[in-house]
Amino acid sequence: MTLKLHNYWRSSASHRVRIALNLKGLAWEYVVVNIVKAEQHAQGYTTKNPMAQVPTLELPDGRMLSQSLPIMEYLEEAHPEPPILPRDPYDRARCRALAEIINSGIQPLQNLSTTNAIKSFGGDAAVWPRRFITDGLAAFERALTGDGAFSCGEAPTIADCCLVPQLASARRFGVDPAQFPRLLAIEERCLALPAFANAAPDKQPDAVRT
Repeated sequence: MTLKLHNYWRSSASHRVRIALNLKGLAWEYVVVNIVKAEQHAQGYTTKNPMAQVPTLELPDGRMLSQSLPIMEYLEEAHPEPPILPRDPYDRARCRALAEIINSGIQPLQNLSTTNAIKSFGGDAAVWPRRFITDGLAAFERALTGDGAFSCGEAPTIADCCLVPQLASARRFGVDPAQFPRLLAIEERCLALPAFANAAPDKQPDAVRT
């Protein structure tokens, strides 16, 4: 058996894990969970992921892991080469902090359950997240140190696995990333790598192309 990733093409959290799996060079199976059709709430899926979210990583022995950052941490510990976290403890913590700026500081405010709630209150779900996305990306850029090619040095890490999907989401919500030139430079280097390019939303089998 192989790893199975239960995910959705446009989910930024799913996108992160696709990148990490590709960076690790692991074989994995793509399993579609269409969150627009509420498939994440089906009983068969909530036994895999009690929060009814994507992604879920199914291990070859049938055990399940949820939440994108713990999944990436698991991949790092179970398959340490090539690394997606720096070796130095301080640098590892700083890298995790960058990832959390996006994971906890931006993404929950733009996810489908939040935007659906905004709509139910009569708000504009397309406009409402923009300030949070802009402020979070600005914080990420300010938090960068050094002049490495990637967010945490000269190799991609979990911080980049979070950054690239967030920039894609920013564009979808109408935020222009041109105001963050250093982030765009990192994104360009990332997307030149097959691990990132092949994980892009529009490359996935369930992608809706308009």
